[in-house]
Amino acid sequence: MVKYCDLFYIFFKIGTFTIGGGYAMLPLMEREVVDRRGWLSREEFLDQVALSQAMPGVFAVNMAAVVGNRLRGLWGSVAAIVGNILMPIVFILLLAVALRQVRTIAVVDHFFMGVRPAVVALIAAPVFSMARTAHIGWRNCWLPVAAALLIWLLGVSPVAVIAVAAAAGFVVGKIQNRKK
Repeated sequence: MVKYCDLFYIFFKIGTFTIGGGYAMLPLMEREVVDRRGWLSREEFLDQVALSQAMPGVFAVNMAAVVGNRLRGLWGSVAAIVGNILMPIVFILLLAVALRQVRTIAVVDHFFMGVRPAVVALIAAPVFSMARTAHIGWRNCWLPVAAALLIWLLGVSPVAVIAVAAAAGFVVGKIQNRKK
C-alpha cells in the first residue's frame, strides 16, 4: 500500500523540479507514478489525465488530487496536493520579490525568452506519448489542429470549441454503439 509520505514526497519532487506548469509535469508524473513506482498502469494514468483535464482548476493540482485519491483516498489527495504546491508557492513568492529588483536587467529577460521553447517541448512530449497510449493516429490529428486554428486565427471561444467537440463525440459514440 502506498504511504502518505511517499505520495507527498513524489509530488513534492515533481512540483519542485518542473518549470512550466501542469502539462510540463506530466513526463515526471508518468515516470514516477507509472515507470518507477508502478502505482498505476499507463492506461490508468491516461484515464487520470483525462479526468484531471475535465475538472475545473489547475491541471497539476487536479492530477495530484486524482492520483492521490486513486491510491489512498481523500488523505492521499491532500498529501499529493500539498506536496505538489508547496515548493511552487514558496518559489513564486521568492521570485516575485527578486524580480522586482532585477526586472529591468536584459540578461534576465533573455533567460525567460530562452526558457519558453524548452517549456513548449516539455508540454509537447507528453502529448505525443499520450497519443500513442490512446491509440490516436495521424487520421485523428486534424481535430486538435483545427480546434487550435479556430481559436487562434478566427477568435472562436475555446468554450464553444469544447462544447461542439463534446457534442460531436457524444453523437459519434452513440452512432458507433448502434452499429455494434
